[in-house]
Amino acid sequence: MSPGLILACIGGYFAFLLLIAWYTSRHATNESYFLGNRASPWYAVAFGLIGDSLSGVTFISVPGQVGKANFSYLQVVFGYVVGYLVIAGILLPLYYRLRLTSIYTYLRDRFGPSSQKTGAFFFLVSRTIGAAARLYLTASVIQLFVFDRWGIHFVTTVATIIGLILLYTYKGGIKTLVWTDTFQSSFLLAGLVLSVVAVARQMDWGVVDLFNAVAHSPHSKVFVSDWKHPNFVLKDFLGGAAIAMAMTGLDQNMMQKNLSCRSLGEAQKNIYSFSIVVVFVNLLFVSLGAFLYSYSSAKSLAVPKLTDHLFPTLALQHLGTFAAVAFVIGLTAATFSSADSVLTTLTTSFCVDFLGTERPGKFTEQQKTWSRHAAHIGFSVLLLAVILAFWAVNEEALIGAVLKIAGYTYGPLLGLFAFGICCKTRVHDPWVPLVCVVTPALCYVLSRNGSKWLGGYGIGYELLILNGLLTALGLFLCRRKVGGDPVDLLHSSALQER
Repeated sequence: MSPGLILACIGGYFAFLLLIAWYTSRHATNESYFLGNRASPWYAVAFGLIGDSLSGVTFISVPGQVGKANFSYLQVVFGYVVGYLVIAGILLPLYYRLRLTSIYTYLRDRFGPSSQKTGAFFFLVSRTIGAAARLYLTASVIQLFVFDRWGIHFVTTVATIIGLILLYTYKGGIKTLVWTDTFQSSFLLAGLVLSVVAVARQMDWGVVDLFNAVAHSPHSKVFVSDWKHPNFVLKDFLGGAAIAMAMTGLDQNMMQKNLSCRSLGEAQKNIYSFSIVVVFVNLLFVSLGAFLYSYSSAKSLAVPKLTDHLFPTLALQHLGTFAAVAFVIGLTAATFSSADSVLTTLTTSFCVDFLGTERPGKFTEQQKTWSRHAAHIGFSVLLLAVILAFWAVNEEALIGAVLKIAGYTYGPLLGLFAFGICCKTRVHDPWVPLVCVVTPALCYVLSRNGSKWLGGYGIGYELLILNGLLTALGLFLCRRKVGGDPVDLLHSSALQER
């Protein structure tokens, strides 16, 4: 596929995004930007979550990772479902009852302002690193197959991509993203399905042959039974549940669109339906990985050393124009869908949790708008800087790297919210930042030395659970006695604020 055709596909796709952004952002206000006027249809939010949760990392890394880890990633996905049920049954009712814009406002009501800022800080770090990793992956693919041939530097490529995202999210915010994400999820799924069709055409496979290819693939093993292995089934399952709760339920980026639904019931329908769809979509991704490895073997093609390059190399160089177009469409949709909302939600959290723009009488509407625009542009620049850092140090498949980072940065959030919801104890709020810094450091030391200290036991995705438990323990150690039930205090404080 020629570089010009790849660029034309991306350009046409972006033109549609601009059209949607123009239509949805007319007469946009701060309320539209942050919560879409609380009028988003649940089915649009649910469908948009597909692209928001999967991203370009899933699109490229999961099929390639099959060569090393087989279908074991599905163990994590099955755990996701349990996590989504907890989100729908416990977290969403809490957020809607308190009518939150930033979910970290709950931590202020429950513990104090230091806790709110600590939770928001870990979200900002987590999402900035995660979004940078996702955008880096896509930008590097576009760079390799398009801009390197034209002599354009990687920095220019990344800056252009971020500039395009900034252009269509700058004004409309969540009101725009609900509909652009729906559009992008459609193209992501289309790219995935058409990629499977492209491989089937090259191999002369029918529908039955596709099922047989998965069933007889040497990579189709799902469950890992060795309890010492980092991907032991119970570790991955529990880790997946914790990842879903933390990276979706305790993540402003994933929750903000859910909070823009018309009611709690609609938001819950959104999560329940999404929990079913995400299993089938990820099953299709790992199946695509098996198809790609089967194709490489049948055609005697060398598998790239970096597994992230398997899918793009085959799609753009070996499977023909049809596969190349499908790949570019899917990758572009996954990238813009996961990255565009990040700028909006980072801006929301910074404005609400650090600047306090929601507090009555502190800012005029004009000042709120100015602060929002400045923060939006500032996070765009920060994202560019972190992507360039990834460019300098990346050495492994990014799906693993992103989830490892999540184990350290989302663990304190998991501990903060779990302790706040499950315990009736108040804490010394100024001590919370120290607890949330120490526990990831302890987890890092344990992760580096766990195999030696624990008789060969390899720590996997359960690191997130351990991090959360240590954070909750730290909060328990800095508890304090107050009069009255903390739950009543929470409701009283929330009512006074609102």
